[in-house]
Amino acid sequence: MLRHDDNLTAIRRRMALSGIVEEDIYEEFIHSPGKGGQHVNKVATCVHLFHRPTGIRVKCHQERSQRRNRIRARKILLAKIDEQRRLAHRKAAHEKARQQRQRRKRSPRAKEAILQKKKQHGQKKSLRHKISFNQIDTV
Repeated sequence: MLRHDDNLTAIRRRMALSGIVEEDIYEEFIHSPGKGGQHVNKVATCVHLFHRPTGIRVKCHQERSQRRNRIRARKILLAKIDEQRRLAHRKAAHEKARQQRQRRKRSPRAKEAILQKKKQHGQKKSLRHKISFNQIDTV
């Protein structure tokens, strides 16, 4: 099992690769709810992180130790930020593909088929006109 310092170093390295600066993270400690006994009631072990640029909030109180909760909360925060970036990238790619589909020109064959359908529809509509008594020729 990795020591605390190794975990923290790995987290900081991952944060640096992701471009996340420690100064952008607001950290707060509060009392944890739930199990943990007297230790949890005395010590603020629940870690609340807020990443200002993205607006993502993370609350972690899974461990009895504040130190472990800090590491775990940062891991969760990194995962959420990565997921948000992936979604934004996917959305941008989807929008680009949609715009390319809209700009794509139709083939001459497809244009001809569309025009043919429009002509047929127009002919059907022209047959629906009501005939007035003034238009009827008497024999």
